[in-house]
Amino acid sequence: MGFGGELHSAVLSEDGSFTAFSKEYNEHYHSTKDGALKETFYKHIYPAFSKMKNKQEVVILDICFGLGFNTLATLLFYKQNNLTCRLKIYSPELDKELVKSLVDFKYPKEFESFTHIIKELSTKGFYKDKDVEVELFLGDAREYVKRFEDFFDVVYQDAFSPSVNPALWSIEYFADISKAMKKDGVLTTYSTALATRLALWENGFKIYLNKGESFRNSTVASLSELDGFEVVDMEHKIRCNPDKKSISDKEL
Repeated sequence: MGFGGELHSAVLSEDGSFTAFSKEYNEHYHSTKDGALKETFYKHIYPAFSKMKNKQEVVILDICFGLGFNTLATLLFYKQNNLTCRLKIYSPELDKELVKSLVDFKYPKEFESFTHIIKELSTKGFYKDKDVEVELFLGDAREYVKRFEDFFDVVYQDAFSPSVNPALWSIEYFADISKAMKKDGVLTTYSTALATRLALWENGFKIYLNKGESFRNSTVASLSELDGFEVVDMEHKIRCNPDKKSISDKEL
């Protein structure tokens, strides 16, 4: 079959790593400007794990699995930093054919040691060793999230953009996410859209700006206060944009 079938094509991003373009959603899986691998680390892994120190177990929800970059980069970070915590990753993905084709995707050389994991996930949807456990759920992420309560330390909110996949950015969706997360959990997302931040804010999340010289701004959120990030003054944002609303399931 080869990678992706008719609905996906591999695309080289600016950091030298390949991402993919979805013809169904008319979007790339990563920012081609930031680079697939760089975006994954700077917008998700680094900010999340900066708050996971001294934990004996880190449980992650990776929305959505896609090409698996967030999960694989997490495993790479875990390995490179000799972390001793138990690591569990749960990831829903709607596109079954995409997952099956990942054995044919051209991953960056940094992921070469995980070839056996990619094969296990693409064929069986599950991988486990003495330190790590990864579970894929092939189906609706909205239904999957409802299975959990006070469970996740980290959420990688990395679905296709609100303009093409609004169901995974609505206030009702983030209500389910907030229930599934631990109170000191951390959510990371590439989106800085006010509608996204409003949906999080209206569910009790505190909103923070994740920024740096080597990547475009992104968002970090938590139900608890976080240090090390710039606070986004949501009350000021709301006063300046009184007509801006969060996405609601009622409008979909």
